[in-house]
Amino acid sequence: MARNLTDNRTRNTLVMIVIFGLCSFFYLLGVWQKSGSGGGDGIQTWVNEQTKCAQLPNLSFETHHSASNLLNDTDNSKIEPFKPCDEQYTDYTPCEEQSRAMTFPRDNMIYRERHCPPDKEKLYCLIPAPKGYVAPFRWPKSRDFVHYANVPHKSLTVEKAIQNWVHYEGNVFRFPGGGTQFPQGADKYIDQLASVIPIAEGKVRTALDTGCGVASLGAYLFKKNVLTISFAPRDNHEAQVQFALERGVPAYIGVLGSIKLPFPSRAFDMAHCSRCLIPWSGNDGMYMMEVDRVLRPGGYWVLSGPPIGWKIYYEGWQHSKEDLQNEQRKIEQFAQLLCWKKISEKDGIAIWRKRLNDKSCSMKQYNPKGVKCGLTSDSDVWYKKMEVCIDPLPNVNSVSKVAGGQLEPFPKRLYAVPPRITLGSVPGFSVQSYEEDNKLWQKYVEAYKNTNNLLDTGRYRNIMDMNAGLGSFAAALESPKLWVMNVVPTIANTSTLGVIYERGLIGMYHDWCEGFSTYPRTYDLIHSNGIFSLYQNKCQFEDILLEMDRILRPEGAVIIRDKVDVLVKVEKIANAMRWKTRLADHEGGPLVPEKILFAVKQYWTVAKTSS
Repeated sequence: MARNLTDNRTRNTLVMIVIFGLCSFFYLLGVWQKSGSGGGDGIQTWVNEQTKCAQLPNLSFETHHSASNLLNDTDNSKIEPFKPCDEQYTDYTPCEEQSRAMTFPRDNMIYRERHCPPDKEKLYCLIPAPKGYVAPFRWPKSRDFVHYANVPHKSLTVEKAIQNWVHYEGNVFRFPGGGTQFPQGADKYIDQLASVIPIAEGKVRTALDTGCGVASLGAYLFKKNVLTISFAPRDNHEAQVQFALERGVPAYIGVLGSIKLPFPSRAFDMAHCSRCLIPWSGNDGMYMMEVDRVLRPGGYWVLSGPPIGWKIYYEGWQHSKEDLQNEQRKIEQFAQLLCWKKISEKDGIAIWRKRLNDKSCSMKQYNPKGVKCGLTSDSDVWYKKMEVCIDPLPNVNSVSKVAGGQLEPFPKRLYAVPPRITLGSVPGFSVQSYEEDNKLWQKYVEAYKNTNNLLDTGRYRNIMDMNAGLGSFAAALESPKLWVMNVVPTIANTSTLGVIYERGLIGMYHDWCEGFSTYPRTYDLIHSNGIFSLYQNKCQFEDILLEMDRILRPEGAVIIRDKVDVLVKVEKIANAMRWKTRLADHEGGPLVPEKILFAVKQYWTVAKTSS
């Protein structure tokens, strides 16, 4: 009995020691994991590397995460493959379709604005590429050449032949760089502007080209490190925006009509109109007031073509001297009302500069026509009517101060703390969180490159970030080889698009329950961070994914970052759309519930579908 008691005591002691040791080990392991720093980082990195998803399509997440929040139809259901749409929808733009547009009023170009189909008219099929579609030329060759098979529309080659917009040569279109107002080429035209505007000094980084044609101005401004968003309606000038994007130039289908532009206030360093046919002298100056809203304090407005230079060119414009003179007089009056200073008028080009602040323009306060707009958020623009009023600028304590804060010249502007952050104008963000966001996305982008080593090689020129946040994804990718359209969803908790523009990047507001204002096959890579979680109770995932498929080029890439339960459903739909997918762990390892879905859209065309 004595020996048995001794054995029991020994056994109990060993059990206690083992339990204590295990508890201590797991406590220290938990502290190490929570800290994310110190000597354990190397081990953690090694562990993460060893536990990366290898056979990703067969990966089961149940060991790490609960799937209790999955929608019922994603557990074991099979999604039927989506069929191709009819060939007639090759250039389908859901919110700018001609047949629907013609049912709306023509006043103020309302019929050319966005008019999206109701749910019962939405297409639930895959938009086909035209027969013979091939990958676009790489930049900078794409600036000058576009495959005819990709945009098989010749009308502009005839209509704009003498203006050097575009020529058809063999199986390609050639873009000489001309425009209606600069048939000798955009380079010479830009040099004229640069003699007045500090374009080459990094002070002008973001520009807006209204009524852009095929966006040759934006294409050639890249040489000056200027990012230009160009827009034009989908009208009788067939496929002009489609040509712009096929060339690798930022553009969207849009018009100055009755609705505010999808940009925040104080966004652009320069706005431009070259014979853009916008009635600047009409509507009590409303269109000039909208340009004033989106121009940064101290920004420039360029107007070339009628009525500027009417004394010399009126005979060729087929308008009377009196009409042209009266039109320019009204424009000058509205410019004075807005406190713009005219700094140049020469060779049919006039340039004004916007006021730095409201203190510098006391006369406006006494002008009964200079009504200030109400104090609303500078992001409250989606489907909001334009008004005949002047957008107020942030207060300053001196007439020499720039309202809203002075920006650094580019490229310093890219990582300098934006004034909206410094001044606390963006709820939930501080200088510290801004800098942390930059570091985080630099880490994420480096991880993306390890998976897709073509990311910054020029293979992807037109890139879209569907939920851009502070623009840190685009900042981490910044390169002359590419540009990023930073989209801030209209339902986002905080509007950050103003910050994105203060960084010298471009973007726009959009509601992803609707079609984006672009042609099919216009983006090479689409990045989505949390979009499906954001829209989970707003619209169907199929609507968003089919829109992504529409605007993505064949063999284009997709990166979707979201919660694992959301991505399970997204991946099933993606596979039903002929995408090849790969699910990967978060950069922090397999225990992080957020995952990344990499996908590639497969190549197929009308001909292959029908054969």
